Amino acid sequence: MPFEATVQSVPALLDAAARPAASLLGVSFRDGYVGSVIAVSLYVSLTAVALSTLVSVPAAVAIGLTEFPGKGFVKSVVNTGMGFPSVVVGLVVLFAVSNQGPLGSLELIFTREAMIMSQFVLATPPITAISLAAVSGVDDGVRDAARVLGGTRVDVALVVIKEARYGIATAVLAGFGRAISEVGSVLIVGGNITSADGISKTRTLTTAIQLEARQGQYETAMVLGVVLVALVLTVNAIVVRFGDRGVAG
Repeated sequence: MPFEATVQSVPALLDAAARPAASLLGVSFRDGYVGSVIAVSLYVSLTAVALSTLVSVPAAVAIGLTEFPGKGFVKSVVNTGMGFPSVVVGLVVLFAVSNQGPLGSLELIFTREAMIMSQFVLATPPITAISLAAVSGVDDGVRDAARVLGGTRVDVALVVIKEARYGIATAVLAGFGRAISEVGSVLIVGGNITSADGISKTRTLTTAIQLEARQGQYETAMVLGVVLVALVLTVNAIVVRFGDRGVAG
């Protein structure tokens, strides 16, 4: 199948893209290792952030556009969630997916799905909090104008989202940065596992960097660090460019 062939070729392409940095520092990797680590990192982080965005942005809009008792408390809880210790989140998710946990029957322990769950929990508070700040910052006149023109609550929400889109993009970037740079929780729930041939199953760039540094392979850790920074900068540049284009439009 063409789609399956494309998916299988992604780690190889990523592996080839990382070779210049490795060659520059005189470091060699087993074929497919770096590409598979990058692929797992992107798959887990992007999936977690995408799911979190689908939950966080509507929640932020609902909170921002609705007046209800305890709204200030809800905002405080959301903001407090930005400081959740990642190892605690990892332990909670590990308990949930363990054999004794409520999700034990799904056999998710030490899988990418468990890693996505932990990163979802970590990415949701910053995306929600920053999106909420962006929505709350939209001028009341914009909402009033939408209502005067006969807009429904959905129409008003869409107008507000359009006005706050750059702030929401910033929120998504913050969530992605928290997710892809995470070490503690993904190490606990994922196990940092590779196959016998060195291909990553649940090893991410951050856990690979930690492992290499602990073993004294500082050049290898540095190459992986360069790759991680390059990925973050690339994603940031793409999102900011779309945001700038949207604002200009």
